Order: sequence, then C-alpha cells, then structure tokens
Amino acid sequence: MGSSVRLLVLVLLVQSPGGMQAASKERVCETITVPMCRGIGYNLTYMPNQFNHDTQEEVGLEVHQFWPLVRIRCSPDLLFFLCSMYTPICLPDYRKPLPPCRSVCERAKRGCSPLMSQYGFEWPERMSCERLPRLGDETLCMDQNSSETTTAAPPFPKPTRGRARVAERECSCREPLVPIRRESHPLYGRVRTGPLANCAQPCHQAYFSAEERTFTAFWVGLWSVLCFVSTLTTVATFLMDTQRFKYPERPIIFLAACYLFVSLGYMLRLVAGHQRVACAPSGEHVLYDTSGPALCTLVFLLVYFFGMASCIWWVVLSFSWFLAAGMKWGSEAIAGYCQYFHLAAWVVPSIKTVMVLALSAVDGDPVAGICYVGNQSLGNLRGFVLAPLAVYLFTGSLFLLAGFVSLFRIRSIIKQGGTETDKLERLMIRIGLFTVLYTVPAGVVVACLVYEQHQRPGWERALACTCALERQRLGAGPDYAVFMLKYFMCLVVGITSGVWIWSGKTVETWRRFLARCCPCWRYKMATPPPLYGDTGTVYHKAPSHI
Repeated sequence: MGSSVRLLVLVLLVQSPGGMQAASKERVCETITVPMCRGIGYNLTYMPNQFNHDTQEEVGLEVHQFWPLVRIRCSPDLLFFLCSMYTPICLPDYRKPLPPCRSVCERAKRGCSPLMSQYGFEWPERMSCERLPRLGDETLCMDQNSSETTTAAPPFPKPTRGRARVAERECSCREPLVPIRRESHPLYGRVRTGPLANCAQPCHQAYFSAEERTFTAFWVGLWSVLCFVSTLTTVATFLMDTQRFKYPERPIIFLAACYLFVSLGYMLRLVAGHQRVACAPSGEHVLYDTSGPALCTLVFLLVYFFGMASCIWWVVLSFSWFLAAGMKWGSEAIAGYCQYFHLAAWVVPSIKTVMVLALSAVDGDPVAGICYVGNQSLGNLRGFVLAPLAVYLFTGSLFLLAGFVSLFRIRSIIKQGGTETDKLERLMIRIGLFTVLYTVPAGVVVACLVYEQHQRPGWERALACTCALERQRLGAGPDYAVFMLKYFMCLVVGITSGVWIWSGKTVETWRRFLARCCPCWRYKMATPPPLYGDTGTVYHKAPSHI
C-alpha cells in the first residue's frame, strides 16, 4: 500500500475519537479479486460489505452490471464510487467503515443518471447519495477529488489528462468499424456512428457470427421462396377466374401481388449475394446512399414500394369489408370506387419512394443484405417506415373492428328470424382468420422496429467503445432472434394470403385450366368410365375431340 494511504491511516487514527477502540475489533482484510475493482488505488477489502455480500464472487456478479457505464465514462467518479461501495477499503489499523463521500456519489450520479434514464433505468435506491456523509462531517469518508479540502486526506489522485486521452483512444473508430479518413471520400463528414464521426458500419452486422450470417441467408431465402410460390398461385388463380373475386374480397389479390414483388426483391438478394446488394462498391462498409450499384436501387424499389402498397391494400380491404358489412353496400357499389382505391394504393407509396430516392436515404441492411431505408438513420426509420406502418395497421384494424361489430349484429337479427346463418358464419370465420394472419405479423414487425430504433444507439456506442471479448461478456448488442422474427413476419403475410383461395372452387379452376392447356389432361378428363357388355367385352365411347 502506498505511503499516502499509510499517512492517511495515521491521520484518521488521530482524528477519529475512539479510533484505537475500533481497531481492537476483528476484521479480516482480503485482497480484491473483483476484476473491475483491481488497481483503483487500494487492494484490500473485507466481506461482508454493506450490501450483505458474503463473498467477492457475489460482488462481481452484481457490480459488473454497471460495466457498460464505466466503459463509456459517463462520469470519471463512477468506478471509484462503485468499488468503494461494493469492495470497501480495508485498513489494518482502522476498523470503522470508510464510505465514499456524498460529493463522490453526487458527481457520479450527475454524470450517469441522465444516460440511465434514457434506457429506462433509475439510480439505485440502495446507493442513494443522501445516505453518505458529507465532507467535514464527524464520520470520515473518502473523496478522490484533490481540489476539495477535507479533514481526511484524499488517498486517490484526481484523473489526469493522460488518463482521459487513454479513455478517448479506447472509444475510437477501430475494427470492425471502418474509418473514413480521406476528405475526398463521398461519406466524409456525413457518417456518424454513435459518438464517433466519419466511422462507417461494416458490410456485415459485426455483432453476429459467421454461422448466424449463413443461417440468416438461408432463413430469408426460405421464406422469400415460399412467399413467392404462395402469392404466384393466388395471382394465377385470380387471372384464371377474374369474375370469382369481387369486392370486398378483391383487394386480397392486389395485396398478394404486392407481396409477390416483395419476395422477388428478397430472392434477387439471394441470387446476387449480400456483398453485391447491400455493400459499397469497395466492399469495405455497408451502403449509405443510392450512389451504389443499380442492383441496390432495384431491390429497394421492390421491397419498399410494394411493401408500402401492400399495407394500403390492407386498409382498402378493411374499408371494403366495413362498407359491405356495416354500411350494407353491394359489390357493384364498392367496385364503383375502385379507381380511388388504386389511386391511393399506388400514388402514396410512389410519393414516399421518390422522397427517399431524392434524399439519398436508401441504405444497406447489414443483416439481411437488402437495400431499404432507415438501416443507418433513425430519423429515416421513424419517418419512412415505422410511422407509416403503425398508421396503416391502426386504420385497418379500426375498419375491421367496425365491420365485425356489424356482422355480429346482422347474425343476431337473422337468427332471431329463424333463418340459417351457416354461410354468414363461414364468411366471418374466413375474415377473422385472415385478419389474425395479417394483424399479428404486422404488429410484430412494428414491435421489432420499435425495439431496433430504441436500442440501436447503444449498440453503436458499445461497438465503438468496447472490444469484441467485452461485448461478448457483457451481452451488448442486438438480439439475433428479434431480427429473424422480423424478416419472417415481413414475408409470412404473403404466404398466408392464399388462405382466401383455399377451397374446392380453386381446385376446379385449376382443373379446367389444365384441361384447356394440356391435351393429355383434356383427353383424360374426356374419357368416360368403361362400359361392360353382356359378353364381358369392354367398350369405350370415343372422345368427342377425335
């Protein structure tokens, strides 16, 4: 132990009334083994501490929860304050507790409490500053700020400029982040990752392993192919028998068509690869604007434009059901406004798409490998993706709820008249099933986006200020399962859009289509069952086309 600490011990023993009496009490000092509290100015502590931790293993499990705050240096006093509370100093010649001074706690709280509040955490009640003694009180305390005069000499030096420079170097643009150093670079002065300027995100999500990236490609590819097959079947069934699908059901067909093109965008990324779509031409970092390859812009148009159009067709579908069930409109009356439905469903997404392109807001998704908007800018994510999706979901759900109330009222009236309601009940079940199959995935996607926009600043800051081993130990970073759930829910609506055509009519439609297109199939359908004569000879009636 340093000479300054030994001098402090003598001062404390002289100034403290009853100090020698306290020294007679048994207290065993032990070397500090908590990794975070090693080398902070003293190396001996005692157990149990004031929080009733019996071992330093228990202390380590709890105090390391504050490690991210220590690493980002929200307050230079935080580490000393935490360690003096959890691993209190043990002086062989002074047996009374020596807590930190209230001023140390107040400085640490003033620097870190606002940051904790941003993420929904409050300053722990058990570390309330009001419980600690002030400088100059009868109860002695420790303070590491040498600029303040105390009755107890400060045993710990004030952090120097050299230490500040070391912390600044620790929070720097280093791997896996990509520094933008050349002023001639198109991203110079435009990119900012957390607290660091001119620091670009890598091409692949740095928090995920190579195995997770491989599985992501498989996961997105699997559901995009299934979505493509389902929506293609739905659209093809409609083209075979257009008169079958009338309003209010017809918007389902346009919704499925939109998801057909969305799945094409994901499949295009599957064929071209992550690197060619979502990364800059140099391959060093993820794409930040539309100055990249044309393939990126094409994927963005397919996924964003048709994705937003599908949401509006969902609102149109809900509105059509409301007009039919609640307002008693017929199919022809609803169809008379179809031009306005098409105007809203195609023009509104077009305006938003043009705005995104004009603002050069298209960027690469380092997880899925597609080009979208809001992957690198929280403002774009909220304005062009999250807010529209929430509005569309709320509006459509409102119309659906009103339509269901009307259907239940109609069902009650019909039952009172003694008429069968089987067909109406089947219709209500189909509408309810399709409603659940859309609203649940859409709600989950909105929830995932809310999680992402809330947590992303912390991920970027941890990526810049901690090394890979520390991130792995602390668990700092996005939840991989949330991202996989988001991509699944973005495509599952296209897969379930075929629910409406799952019926015997669809089988008959395809049977007639195959009979018209395939001569062999037509011959098989036209051949009647065999006729048996009296002698047992089998006769066949000649097909009409021979």
